[in-house]
Amino acid sequence: MQLLDWLIVLAFVVYAVGVGLRHRRQASRSLEEYFLAGRSLSGWKAGLSMAATQYGADTPLLVTGIVAVSGIFGVWQFWIYAVTFLFMGFVLAGAWRRAGVVTDAELTEVRYGGPPASVLRGVKAVYQGTIINCVSLAWVLFAAAKVAEPFLLWDQWLPAGLFLPVVALVESVGVPLSIVGPEAADVWVRTASNLISLLLILTVTALYSSTGGLRSVAATDVVQIGIMFVGTVAFSVFVVREAGGLGEMTARVQSTFSEGGPGGITPSQILAFTPAQAKDATLTVLSMLGLLWLINSVSDGSGYLAQRSMACRSDRDAKTAALVFTFTQVVARSLIWLPIAVGLMVLFPPDPSLPPELLQGDREATFVRGMAELLPVGVMGLMLTGMLAALASTVDTHLNWGASYWTNDLYKRFICQSWRGTEPSGRSLVWVARGSSLVILLIALAIMSQLTSINQAWQVNLLFGAGLGVVQVLRWLWWRMNAWGEISAMAVSAVAAPVLLAAFGDDQQALRLLLMGALSTLAALVAVWLKGPEAPEVLEAFYRRVRPVGYWRPVGEMVDRSGAAAGPGRLARALTAMLLCAVTVFSVLVGFGTWMLGSPAPAGIPTPVWVVSLLLVGAGVAPFWCRLGFGRDA
Repeated sequence: MQLLDWLIVLAFVVYAVGVGLRHRRQASRSLEEYFLAGRSLSGWKAGLSMAATQYGADTPLLVTGIVAVSGIFGVWQFWIYAVTFLFMGFVLAGAWRRAGVVTDAELTEVRYGGPPASVLRGVKAVYQGTIINCVSLAWVLFAAAKVAEPFLLWDQWLPAGLFLPVVALVESVGVPLSIVGPEAADVWVRTASNLISLLLILTVTALYSSTGGLRSVAATDVVQIGIMFVGTVAFSVFVVREAGGLGEMTARVQSTFSEGGPGGITPSQILAFTPAQAKDATLTVLSMLGLLWLINSVSDGSGYLAQRSMACRSDRDAKTAALVFTFTQVVARSLIWLPIAVGLMVLFPPDPSLPPELLQGDREATFVRGMAELLPVGVMGLMLTGMLAALASTVDTHLNWGASYWTNDLYKRFICQSWRGTEPSGRSLVWVARGSSLVILLIALAIMSQLTSINQAWQVNLLFGAGLGVVQVLRWLWWRMNAWGEISAMAVSAVAAPVLLAAFGDDQQALRLLLMGALSTLAALVAVWLKGPEAPEVLEAFYRRVRPVGYWRPVGEMVDRSGAAAGPGRLARALTAMLLCAVTVFSVLVGFGTWMLGSPAPAGIPTPVWVVSLLLVGAGVAPFWCRLGFGRDA
C-alpha cells in the first residue's frame, strides 16, 4: 500500500469517529435514542443502513467461493431472501413500528402474556443476542483477517520490541488467525499481525458505534456503502478488463473448464442462473429455495432489520426502507459481484489437488488475492477502505443489535425490574449497552478462532435459524399462536441442529434445512393445539396497539368489527404487492446478469429473447406493486 491508499483509509476513520462523537449527547439520553435513533430515520437512510450491514467484508468472499464450487445458481440461497425482505416491508414494517418496542425479544411480552412470555423473552435475548449474533459476528471477523492479512503488514512496520511480544502471546494461546494453514512456518507472525489489525478495526468501530448509537451507525453506513460500491465497481472493471472483456471472459470460462472445474462443475453450470442448467438443482434443493424465505431466523424481519424499521419516522418510511434495502442488496450488489467471481475463476484457476473441504476457503481467498494483484494505487486504497468500511458497518450493527438484547431484555427487564425491583435511568442503561458491546466482541473473537471458512459458520447459523421462521410469521398473522409454540420451536431447533449437522453433510444442506423447518413447525403447532390461544385481554391489547393484518377476526370483533373483517383482504393486498415486486427484482437481476455474463437461457429460448422478456416483465409489473403497496388504499 502507498501513501495515497493510507490517506483514503485514514479519512474514513476520522469521519466515522467524528460522527460518533457528534451524536454522543443525543444517544446518551435513553434506550430509544441509543438503539433506535429516536425513531427519526428516513426510509432511504434506514434501507441503505440495512444494505451496508449485509454488504459486509465477508459476503463477497463467500459469494466468490459459492460461484466457484456451485455456480451462479448457488447464490440463489442469498437472493431468495429478497422475498423475506419484501414480506417485511409490505406486510410487517408498519406493524413493527406500531408495536413500539426496542427489540424483537421485547415483542414477546406484547404479543403473549404470563410467565411463558417472560421466559421466551429471556431465551430470545440470549439466543438471538448471543448465539446467533456472535456466530454471525465471528464469521465477519474471520473474513476481516483474510482481507487484512495481505495489506496490513505490522511485522514489517512495527519495531521488534513491540511486535515480538504479540507473537509470543498468540503462540502461547495456540489459536492461529491466518489464511495460511497452521503448519506454515510464519503462521504466528501472520496471526499476530492479524490480531493487531482486528483490534484496531474493532477499536475504531466500537468507538463510534458505542458513543453515537444507531444515529452514528446509520450515518456511517450511508458513506460506507457508497465507498464500497465505488471501490467494488472499480475492482469489477479491472477484473473484467484483465480477463479480456465480458465476452472474452465467458469464452475463457468455456475453454478453461471444458473438462470440468471444482467438483466436476461444467462451464454451463458455472454460468447458469436457472435450474435447468444448474449443478445439483434437485427437487430437494428447489423445495428448500422455495421455502428458505420463510424458514430462516429473520423471516418476519426480526433482529437488526426490525430495528431499522422501528427506527423509521413513519410506516411509509419503514416500507420504503425495505424496498431500498432489497434492490440495493439483491440486484445492485449482485450485478457487481458476479463478474468479479467469474473473472477470478479465469484469472486464478482452482487447484485440482485441493481436498473438497478446503476448496471453498481457497476460492474465498481469491477475492483478496485479486485485490492485491490487480488494483493500482488509489483504487487499492478505495477498495480496501470499502472492505474495511463494509466490515465496520456489519460489526457496528451486530454490536448495537446484540447490546440491545443484553441491555433492554436482560439487564433492564430481568436484573433491574424483576430481581431488584427498580427502574434504571436512561443514562445508566446506555452505559450498560456500551459495556455489553465489549463482551459480545470477546465472545465473537473466541468463536472466530474455531472457524475454517466463512461458509462453515454461515451454514451452522442458517440451520439454527431455520426452525424459527414459520412461528415468527404466524405470531403476526394468526391470533391462535401462543408463547408455548415459539418455545417449542426453539427447543426443537436447539436439540435437532447438532443431530442434523452430524447426520447430513454440507452436500445435503437442503434436506437438513427442510427437516429442521418441518420438525420445529410441527412442534409449535402441537403446542398451540394443546395450550390454546393467549388470554383475550392480551390479544385485545396487542390488536389495539399493532393492528395486524391476517386472521384476527375473533379478536378484532371485540375492538373494531369492520377492521377485523378487512384483515384477510389487507393481507392479500400486501402479499400481492410483495410477489409482484419480487418478480421485478428477480427479472431485473436475471435479465441483466444473463446479458453481462453470457449465461445460458432455458432450453429452446434464444438468449436475446429471454433477456428482453425478463426486463419487460420486470418493468411491466412495477406500476401494479407500487399502487398496491404505496397507493391510497395500502
